[in-house]
Amino acid sequence: MAAELMLWAGAVACALIYLVMAAQPPGLLRSVLKTASVALLALAALLAGAPWLLAVALGLCALGDLFLSRDGEGAFMAGVGAFAAGHLAYAVLFLTHGDSDPARLLQMPGAIIAAALLLLGLVMARILAPRAGALKGPVLAYIPIILGMGAAALTLPFGSGVFAAACAFMLSDMVLAAETFVLPEDHALRRITPYAVWPLYWGAQAGFLAAFS
Repeated sequence: MAAELMLWAGAVACALIYLVMAAQPPGLLRSVLKTASVALLALAALLAGAPWLLAVALGLCALGDLFLSRDGEGAFMAGVGAFAAGHLAYAVLFLTHGDSDPARLLQMPGAIIAAALLLLGLVMARILAPRAGALKGPVLAYIPIILGMGAAALTLPFGSGVFAAACAFMLSDMVLAAETFVLPEDHALRRITPYAVWPLYWGAQAGFLAAFS
């Protein structure tokens, strides 16, 4: 328990320090802090005896953080791939959990929310497709993966907090996509998007760990 709490404390400390640096150019310290913020949660999941898929998903997201903290299209593509694998791991975790019931997707309010996710995916595809350039294929493939993760979270009881964390995760990705592909370089919102993406994203990972520990 003490070691688990130390890992949690380390993750929180790294996340808070990184938040201050979120808008800074890539650098070694920035990469270490960003990666450690979620990698420590993955270690905490292992120590807590949480489902192994949770540790895998957190580890994949930490790997994605490492790649996305670096410059270059290759690093970006590697980060997208790691996060896509992380979303799939989360989806499998949700669907194979003992409390999962796919019938919730056909019942209220799950059915309405699932329909809203489908509509959201179509809107995102329409907005991003003409703006993603050479990355159009990976970006369009990523949309159903992350929204599928959100739909999988709907199969669990609402009181578990899993869907709330999934919503934060999806919202962080949408803000990041807007920053990367939609907002002009000189847009005023670019001053605050890094400080919106990080709390939503890290809070989602911490929320998943809390829900399954």
